[in-house]
Amino acid sequence: MNPTRSAPRAPVGLPRRVHAGYALGSLVTGAFGTVPGLLLLPYLTDTLGIAAGLAALLVLVPKAWDVLVNPVAGRISDRTRSPWGARRPYLLAGGLTLAVLFAAIFAAPFGAGAGAGTYVAVAFLATATAFAFFQVPYVAMPAELTADYTERTRLMSWRIAVLALAILVSGALAPLVVTAGGEGVPGHRWMGLFVAGLIVLGTAGAFLGTRGVPDGTVTESEPSLRAQLAVAGRNRPFRLLLICFVIQSAGVATILAGVNYFADQILRSPETGATLLFACFVGPALLVMPLWTRAGTRLGKRTAFVVASLLLAGPALGLLAAPVLPPVLVYLLVAVMGAGYAGQQVFALAMLPDCIAYDTARTGRRQAGVFTGLWTAGETFGLALGPGIYGLVLQLSGYVSSSTGTAAAQSDGARLGVLIGFTVLPALLVVLAVPLLRGYDLTPERLAAATPTHPVDHGVVVGDKSREA
Repeated sequence: MNPTRSAPRAPVGLPRRVHAGYALGSLVTGAFGTVPGLLLLPYLTDTLGIAAGLAALLVLVPKAWDVLVNPVAGRISDRTRSPWGARRPYLLAGGLTLAVLFAAIFAAPFGAGAGAGTYVAVAFLATATAFAFFQVPYVAMPAELTADYTERTRLMSWRIAVLALAILVSGALAPLVVTAGGEGVPGHRWMGLFVAGLIVLGTAGAFLGTRGVPDGTVTESEPSLRAQLAVAGRNRPFRLLLICFVIQSAGVATILAGVNYFADQILRSPETGATLLFACFVGPALLVMPLWTRAGTRLGKRTAFVVASLLLAGPALGLLAAPVLPPVLVYLLVAVMGAGYAGQQVFALAMLPDCIAYDTARTGRRQAGVFTGLWTAGETFGLALGPGIYGLVLQLSGYVSSSTGTAAAQSDGARLGVLIGFTVLPALLVVLAVPLLRGYDLTPERLAAATPTHPVDHGVVVGDKSREA
């Protein structure tokens, strides 16, 4: 047997234990992807008294660091050998470290002011690093758990369903925990512990649920990180999908960053508005997931992805009229956005393993971690860019910060900035990314045609374009 060929894949039909266990990891990614985007910017501006522009920078820079860290985490996990497999050790170590550091972000040992802002930035930087070592191996696993095109969609449907639940639980309950804990710094400390508990639960579920299932065997890979990045860059479907998803992630993150501000300043419902918005945005995802799975089968993943993106962007633009709409109509539009968001997530994440399988079929090299490292780096950057953009809009519109734990009275200009940042900006970001998908052409037939029928020549120079044949 040729030792450089990929090891046999797991059976096409995965046990439900694996579907459920893998999906539980979305408690980790959902909580960390949601709560900082939802509460960190308001925490800095309305509890620690940090100016909106500076707060936006403090939120952006630590996550932008992951653009460098995530590819490194992917390369390390690609080359790891352990009795637990290449990926699972990082699920456990990264997830538990992440839980501790997340609680530390909101510990506020220095009270309010500049010192508090610096502490949050450093703690957030460390937390983002730990998250990279959980998320990159986690996202790499589907391409190695099954070789079946349709099974990957089913696996992602489970994952996105739990992701939707994680976003609902963490995003809707975290503000309530802050309120129940006494608002301000004490409330945010309790919230940090609550979310840390969700992260521990998701870590244990993903680690234990995927035990005993092969997650790939290390084979010969590119000799350097630079060479691996070059290979990923030449994978055109992956490149187009990644750019599209990063831009759309920035749009989604802009919505998340604006939820509290929108509920407070536009809906005039600071107590329950954020929770209701989250329930309307995420709740429908749990109901429409089977419909999106059928749509993917009927329309194809790419077309269904486009439909879901438009369903996300259209109602967001319609919310520009929120100041004069009845609240029930506002929440209904948000629910339609949530249905689109569910589809946008499931198809992007179902198309990613196809891109990885396409590369493996062409080259015979197992380097899923490199692709998912770049993917999660881009996603994390997009999720960080959203609050950064929103904070900049608040700064330019004249938003006034507060150190009391309650938002200050705002001018009409500041309220307009809150509205535009929550509606027009995310809609534009989501829609403008869609044309990139025109060049994405991976289908089951093309993936089957890419499978090599002869041993792969690993002596080919990294930059040799003959690999594209």
